[in-house]
Parts: sequence; structure tokens; C-alpha cells
Amino acid sequence: MIKKSSVLLVSLTGIVLATAAFGRPAAKPHKMATVSPRTRYLPEYTASGDLILPKDNIWREWVFVGSPLTPNALNGGKAGFPEYHNVYIEPGSYEIFKKTGEFPDGTIMFKELQLTLPGENSDGSRTEPSGRGYFPGPFNGADVTVKDTKRYAATGGWGFYNFNHHEPKVADCHAETKRGMCLLPHR
Repeated sequence: MIKKSSVLLVSLTGIVLATAAFGRPAAKPHKMATVSPRTRYLPEYTASGDLILPKDNIWREWVFVGSPLTPNALNGGKAGFPEYHNVYIEPGSYEIFKKTGEFPDGTIMFKELQLTLPGENSDGSRTEPSGRGYFPGPFNGADVTVKDTKRYAATGGWGFYNFNHHEPKVADCHAETKRGMCLLPHR
């Protein structure tokens, strides 16, 4: 039979060892760090004024808005936009929008177009280890929207660019020609 004094000694020894191993003097409460404003990624243009696609897939680190999909198989084989539309907003611009309700000049909204993997079933879905559904495939281009009230005054302050999405393949296009093609939300 274990005596109470032995249990007490073992318990105290455990507390002392735990305190020695993990115990530190109580720290003074610290002030919350002030978060400095995020450095914005602003649009870059060629010497001729064409938008340069953001580098190194940086948009995949931006604020993710959503990813609608309208597959051909569910639209009589003729979906207007049969890819995933992975939509992102440059985070510094989004922070400003949350505070002011207005997107500032230099805002970039990036719609990454990604095909689905080939379907195996009549509805265009396929079966993968996670189950039956639609799964992202190869990159198929991008639609990029930029706010610049001076540069794009003729189109309400927004410029619309297409990178390798529609035939014929083009590096970019000017806002005046793509206004009706963009499906990004604008303010």
C-alpha cells in the first residue's frame, strides 16, 4: 500500500521537475504588435503601355475571392467559360477597400483560368481517390482587371486584360476592347 506521504513526495517532485523544465518567470503582458500597412503590389507596364502579367504566380498568395466553375458537360457542351475561375485580389488594395469601401487606384483583380481534368462520366465528372467530381487541370490563361482612373478614364477607371485565353492567343488587349468580357465584380 502506498502511503500518502510517498504520493505527496512524488507529486511535488513532478511539479518541481516540470517547473524546472518548462517554468520561466512570468512575463509581463506585452502590447499587441502594430501591424504595419501591407506593401502593395502595383501594376507594371511595358514601355508601350501594356500590362505585364504579375510575376512568379504571386497572385496565388493574394486574397482568394472564389472559384466558380461552369463545365461544358453541364452546359450542352458549350459553356461560355468552361474553366475554374480562381479569383484573387491584391491584398494591400483589399485592406484599403475594407476601410473605405472603394478600391484604390492600382488595385489588381486576377482571374486565373484553369481547365478541368478530362471527364470520365457523362456529366463531365471523374472519379479520384477523394470521390467523384470536377478537378482542376492545367492553367489556361488569365483575365486581369486593374483600377487606374486616369489611364482607363474611358472605361470607368478599370482596365481589362486577357493573357492567353481566347483565340487568337494574345499577350494582352486594351480596356476598350475587353470591357464586355470581364466578369469580375467592380465598384
